[in-house]
Amino acid sequence: MGPVQAVYLLGAYLVGAIPFGLLFGKALGGVDVRAVGSRNIGATNVLRAAGKKAAILTLVADCLKGLFPVLLAATLFSDERLTVLSGSAAILGHNFPVYLKFKGGKGVATSFGVVLAVAPATGFLCLIAWAAAAVLWKYSSLSALIAFALYPLVTFAVHGESKPQGFLSLFVFGMIYYRHRENIKRLIAGTESKIGQKQ
Repeated sequence: MGPVQAVYLLGAYLVGAIPFGLLFGKALGGVDVRAVGSRNIGATNVLRAAGKKAAILTLVADCLKGLFPVLLAATLFSDERLTVLSGSAAILGHNFPVYLKFKGGKGVATSFGVVLAVAPATGFLCLIAWAAAAVLWKYSSLSALIAFALYPLVTFAVHGESKPQGFLSLFVFGMIYYRHRENIKRLIAGTESKIGQKQ
């Protein structure tokens, strides 16, 4: 990997680190989402703290900051490994943003953006799984866990020969489950908040 590619990956991280949930929460709801509810900067907590408009904007912006670095990398470099790494960098930026002392979100929307860019059909399948689980059980965390458990299964079935694709699917799966470890405990205990429910 050359210096240009390394700088690009740093840029992907810095774009991923932009805390849109914090920005929209303050601009539209007048609240610091880090001090409300789950204290998370993701769209689910923004919905609870600042309302639907701020949450929708956060969801879209977080998704795009995963989508664009991957699409741009694919256009500029035509290197599947770099494309995958740029998506991973954007997710790490969201989860561990330098702007917020590395205390970020859980990476669901940004990961969806990355997956949609890398493997659109798989991304849409995961979105459908997320939506179905959300309708059935009303838990955003459970929906994400189900959707991203599906991701590596589909990836290895469809792209089994692609090591970069396989790496990305396992990285995203691992990161989602790691960032949701407290949610998993609450789901098991029956104390997890449902979508739109005040904490």
